[in-house]
Amino acid sequence: MATVGRNIAAPLLFLNLIMYFIVLGFASWCFNRFIDGQTAHPSMGGNGATGFFLTIAILAAVAGIVSKLAGGGHIRSWRSDSLAEAGSSSLIAWALTALAFGFACKHINIGGWRGWRLRVIEALIIILTLTELLYVCLIHAGLFGSRYGPGYRDTEYEDQPVPKGGHAITGSRV
Repeated sequence: MATVGRNIAAPLLFLNLIMYFIVLGFASWCFNRFIDGQTAHPSMGGNGATGFFLTIAILAAVAGIVSKLAGGGHIRSWRSDSLAEAGSSSLIAWALTALAFGFACKHINIGGWRGWRLRVIEALIIILTLTELLYVCLIHAGLFGSRYGPGYRDTEYEDQPVPKGGHAITGSRV
């Protein structure tokens, strides 16, 4: 039986994964230009916050991609034992994305010429901050009821096979 949280989290996971890959690609390209001192490139530009922003954006993108791989396993199984891995990694990815969001706001606030790739990275980081928070809330939706997903207190699984010979009685030795 599919749950509400699972039906919404799966497309959001795929969307976030694609956006994180785009951020990683553009931020890596811009960081390479920044290291080489080619900030006069028409699609680069930048200001004093560019190096810090690109470093944190790359870190957030890598953590986000790894988080989505763990989240894919959780959405596939949708059990409480995979919730811990997916939940903790997505929370770390959201924290790093929120940090990159702060640097993006500072980068925009300082101003100056910023090429189109930097503006795309800024926009995607701002969007990812909100969508990653929504994703974190959706995979933790089981805390509010089993209709929304697996909770932390779920111990029984619906499709678990019964061992041959029935259930063993604990505490007795023959």
